Amino acid sequence: MMLPRDLSRLVRTTAFKLLAVYLVIFALFAVSMIGYVAWHTRRLVESQVTENVDAEVRFLAEQYRLGGIQRLVLVIDRRARRPGSSIYLLTNFAGEVLASNVSELPIGLLDQQGTRVTTYKRSEEPGAKENLAYVEVFMLPGGYRLLVGKDIEDRDTLRQLVVRPAQGALVMILILGLAGGVFVTRRVLKRIDAMNATTERIMAGDLTGRLQVNGTGDEFDRLAQSLNAMLERIESLMAGLKEVSDNIAHDLKTPLTRLRNRAEEALRGATTEDEWRSALETTIEESDGLIRTFDALLMIARAEAGQARASMVEVDLADITENVAELYEPLADEQGLDLVTEIAPASIVGLRELLAQALSNLIDNAIKYGVPRDGVRGRIVVSLHRQDGFAVLSVTDSGPGIPDADRDRVVERFVRLEASRSRPGSGLGLSLVAAVARLHGGQLSFSDAAPGLRATLRLPIRALPSEMTIARTPDGR
Repeated sequence: MMLPRDLSRLVRTTAFKLLAVYLVIFALFAVSMIGYVAWHTRRLVESQVTENVDAEVRFLAEQYRLGGIQRLVLVIDRRARRPGSSIYLLTNFAGEVLASNVSELPIGLLDQQGTRVTTYKRSEEPGAKENLAYVEVFMLPGGYRLLVGKDIEDRDTLRQLVVRPAQGALVMILILGLAGGVFVTRRVLKRIDAMNATTERIMAGDLTGRLQVNGTGDEFDRLAQSLNAMLERIESLMAGLKEVSDNIAHDLKTPLTRLRNRAEEALRGATTEDEWRSALETTIEESDGLIRTFDALLMIARAEAGQARASMVEVDLADITENVAELYEPLADEQGLDLVTEIAPASIVGLRELLAQALSNLIDNAIKYGVPRDGVRGRIVVSLHRQDGFAVLSVTDSGPGIPDADRDRVVERFVRLEASRSRPGSGLGLSLVAAVARLHGGQLSFSDAAPGLRATLRLPIRALPSEMTIARTPDGR
């Protein structure tokens, strides 16, 4: 049983208000249709009555012209005896009745020619019913007056037959409409209450809560799917924030502890200027490493938050690629690697500094980990070309590569594989590259170069007029 509080809550819902407005509009439309049908029915009956009376008057006037008053009297008597006959009254100039099938008419009705609606009685019996009729009075030569009419009580009866059931149907429509409105609104309110319960659970801290999707594909399902996608993203961001916080606390604790220990060791053991200088240089070096780590974290956070999108402009990705590759050529040569570029013109809307930093990280990783294990001279290929509306920027090395199982992990913050534990770094380089890719609407992927690893950035492009590919080798040719 619905309580008054529940009913009040239901009536205040938007769904019920919309249904109520729709019901009122539908009721007005139904009343208009019923009124039109009743009016049209009345007009149709009146038109038929008028045509029948006019036809009878013309017929009787013709009979008078052909056979005189005697023939007219005979014709009226014969037609008046028929079941359901019309109303007839024929009088002479003195007002004496010559032929008739009515017993009572209003006084003075025959004094004026024309049509009108009047009352009449057919029987002279006491208590006889008085009916309505549509009549026409016609003056014949010789002072004779002819009245012909049709009973129109059936007109009102027919109207009642149309209007009364329609009125009952309208009442039923209103009742069923309200009942249907309550039913539909309660179903809508039930889904909204379920959504509210889920959101309250989420606000209480349970980020795993999701809105129910019934699979009907209606607007509530579409809304629930959009909100669930948003909740998935929020949960992922919160999990990432927690992971970053944990990683910062874990991975930065070691260099901070090392920094403190070295400062303490210098305070206790350093006696000469050279020892103090060495301690300070080591401290500065450790501090610079920490600053680089925090800078990388800030850069990743800004990229993932999308704060820099408003500052994006059209940049020449080919020029960025060429400059960064040229910067790393000497370092690659020192490590026994040939750095080769294959660059096709391509421009994108983005941030030059972030794109340059992302490419620098990829090339730096290739130099660190791309040296072949057999000791022969390795090769790094930096390639830029266009494909299906994207600029495809790839860095391919000839090193041992990354196992398939670890390729998804390497883009997480502070993740360092076993092979890289002994090398300098914070485990944030590829995380930054992935964040920059997402900021520009692209993606970072890894594949096997057989041998080596191929890191690929796919970014939406804006083509330059020139289609020429620029190829550079280590000797500049």
